[in-house]
Amino acid sequence: MRYPTPALAPDELHVHTLEIEKSRFITWIGQVATPQAFEQLLTRARGHYPDASHHCSAFIAGAPGEQVAIGFSDDGEPGGTAGRPMFQALDGSGIGRIGVVVTRYFGGTKLGTGGLVRAYTQAVVQALDTLPLATHTERRECRIRVGFGQEAETRHWLAEREIPVDGVSYSSDGVLLSLGWPDDDSVSMEALEQRLRGELTRLDA
Repeated sequence: MRYPTPALAPDELHVHTLEIEKSRFITWIGQVATPQAFEQLLTRARGHYPDASHHCSAFIAGAPGEQVAIGFSDDGEPGGTAGRPMFQALDGSGIGRIGVVVTRYFGGTKLGTGGLVRAYTQAVVQALDTLPLATHTERRECRIRVGFGQEAETRHWLAEREIPVDGVSYSSDGVLLSLGWPDDDSVSMEALEQRLRGELTRLDA
């Protein structure tokens, strides 16, 4: 499965600021592969803005449409006015492995429940509009054995198709390669077998 994710390093943030009725909404977006990674993002936001009124949040720690590794929080705002609208914006974007924290500094003017929903939704949508994206490919481990004479050709073929070699070991039987094979089988193993004229053994068949 392939889907868009934030094109951000593990500790990198995408930041956007919105002001409505003198309240400031500061949006932090990060790439999160697990709920634990999202908790680290939330902790960073709280530590960076310790005097803020609220740190509302939402995350999808998996592929778009993920049903388990998800979450959202209003963090003291009226129920349903922040976390859920933020999550709905993420869910509607079709982006996976994404976490967002919207930090609010209250400006003195109450926005009402409808105003809060619009403000938190807008804060996320505007940040998503400028978010750099990358394509993530879900992968599974795949092990193959090739002869010593085929290793260089095999590695070249794999590199052309952006298939990572996660491990290698050598024995009298040849070269054992552990690969991160695309989970959607968008690349054909048969094509590699043909390239090597059958000099390939699958160990995970």
